[in-house]
Amino acid sequence: MPTHPTAADLSRQLADNVEAFCRRYLSNGYRSGRWWCVGDVFNTQGESMYVRLTGPSRGKGARGKWADGATGEHGDLLDVIRLQRGSDWKDAMAEARAFLSLPPPPEMERARPIPEARDSTEAARRMWRYGRSLAGSPAAAYLRSRGIERALGLPALRFHPRCLYRASRKHPGPDTWHPALLAAVTDLAGTVMGVGRTWLAADGRGKADLPKPRRALGNLIGHGVRFPGTVVDLMVAGEGVESVASVHRLMPTVPHVAALSAGHLGALILPPGLRHLYIARDADEAGERGAAILRRRAEAEGILVSDLIPCEDDFNRDLCHLGPRDLALHLAPQLDPNHAVAHLRFEEAAAA
Repeated sequence: MPTHPTAADLSRQLADNVEAFCRRYLSNGYRSGRWWCVGDVFNTQGESMYVRLTGPSRGKGARGKWADGATGEHGDLLDVIRLQRGSDWKDAMAEARAFLSLPPPPEMERARPIPEARDSTEAARRMWRYGRSLAGSPAAAYLRSRGIERALGLPALRFHPRCLYRASRKHPGPDTWHPALLAAVTDLAGTVMGVGRTWLAADGRGKADLPKPRRALGNLIGHGVRFPGTVVDLMVAGEGVESVASVHRLMPTVPHVAALSAGHLGALILPPGLRHLYIARDADEAGERGAAILRRRAEAEGILVSDLIPCEDDFNRDLCHLGPRDLALHLAPQLDPNHAVAHLRFEEAAAA
């Protein structure tokens, strides 16, 4: 091995220390036999991502390889560092050397190309094309029950009458079919890159009784579910569709985007011309971490960043418990005064 290891060398050395790596960078997960299970590459709690703890050093079944069953993304441990830090290969390799207690090289190596993930984008697009209008559907009833009936007219949402739910490694069982709310994950140009699925009870009065009634499919990193607005230099970004839609209800002239998870929030690609970003984060550790990563990236681009913090776990819970007017009153002091005057809809909230 050369004195200063290449990216491939670092990946193999990380894989040789895979369990120690997981306990440090994927600490919200747990060991399950030959696998380390965690929510996603951004260390969210859950079990859709699994890392192989045993196997050969390279080739099929190699230790250190990971895949996310919810998104189709996969890679090695060096990819985990790069995605978590929202950085380039130079920074990721420096972090890997630090973890492995290796000395820095005299000059940085040429960055390797980003590996291609298994492409589930077309499957997501097919699912989206199958989606139907929300009108009269269980998905419409669900949105009304969450206080976001105005989302019924948003082009980013559709209804799937019979969406397949596959059992997971942790929760085995037969495949089942349920009605579902679909949310289109798009890039900045509006191209569908993925789809979020929320499986629903038959009458739409809640989610389906499933271990994990929310999943996403496709190429999610950097993209999000977009709710339209008329201003071009202002945006609100958050995690879940329902939470972001709750804020959008009160600020409909401002573009909003839901990244679907705290980890993906940190990786969100920001549009050109953006001057002020509000991060409508969830009130938990993962939400704080995702917001901090996005803030750091946005501020490096010269964008002003402000946090919007809910009273409870997220803004949809706030909307359901406070009502629209009191939620508007909660948001007002967190906004720039000019933005509150121009975009916050107190009258609509009061009349809703």
